[in-house]
Amino acid sequence: MKFIAIIPARYASTRFPAKPLAMLGGKRVIERVYEQVVGTLDDAVVATDDERIYDAVKAFGGKVEMTSTAHRSGTDRCWEAYQKYGVEADVVINVQGDEPFIQPSQLLALKACFDNPSTDIATLVKPFSAEDGFAALENPNSPKVVVDSTMHALYFSRSVIPHLRGVDKEQWLTRHTFYKHIGIYGFRTKVLGEVTALPQSSLEIAESLEQLRWLENGYKIGVGISDVETIGIDTPEDLARAEEFLKNLK
Repeated sequence: MKFIAIIPARYASTRFPAKPLAMLGGKRVIERVYEQVVGTLDDAVVATDDERIYDAVKAFGGKVEMTSTAHRSGTDRCWEAYQKYGVEADVVINVQGDEPFIQPSQLLALKACFDNPSTDIATLVKPFSAEDGFAALENPNSPKVVVDSTMHALYFSRSVIPHLRGVDKEQWLTRHTFYKHIGIYGFRTKVLGEVTALPQSSLEIAESLEQLRWLENGYKIGVGISDVETIGIDTPEDLARAEEFLKNLK
């Protein structure tokens, strides 16, 4: 199977405009993301809506496609970029352009999900630990995932699922393995084209989670487990934390 990474990178961001072009340890954020995936997958290309990002990727020798400014999601941007790029692949991995520390082990875990022929889409989770505390578990900005016995997703929620009836909440993390969703996806290429044509679903609108649209329409989402905690960059404060993290890696 051939796996290609497509890295959506928008210039406009409410909390951190131009973040793909921000400098991190002497390189732009988008360059660090690109470097993390290009050696693990068969190919990689950035999908952007801005000429400044396009030019920056070209400058460091990366592959890049210009896409529409009207896309509602990174998934839609991936599909346009894949069509324009013109190189066939069995699976498209959507790697967020603000994840400069995504690890090869995570990409390999995603790839392994497609060893199961019933998997249409793949994503990752990280188990919550008791040390995280209940406050981290109930944080609605950290979606939770429930999986079945074959490691396919049953549901994603901003609420804590499952509810442990009759157990004090402070004991929940010691009594059950809860999974935190990591927002990276792989799609069989045909499926990527199909899901971008789907209208928003009621569960997706309720929870503001795009992946619920796919579940509601019957797609099987395989789940890989990662023990890596990456640092996504959504704000200038996140960038400062990423700088410190990078220094500690050296």
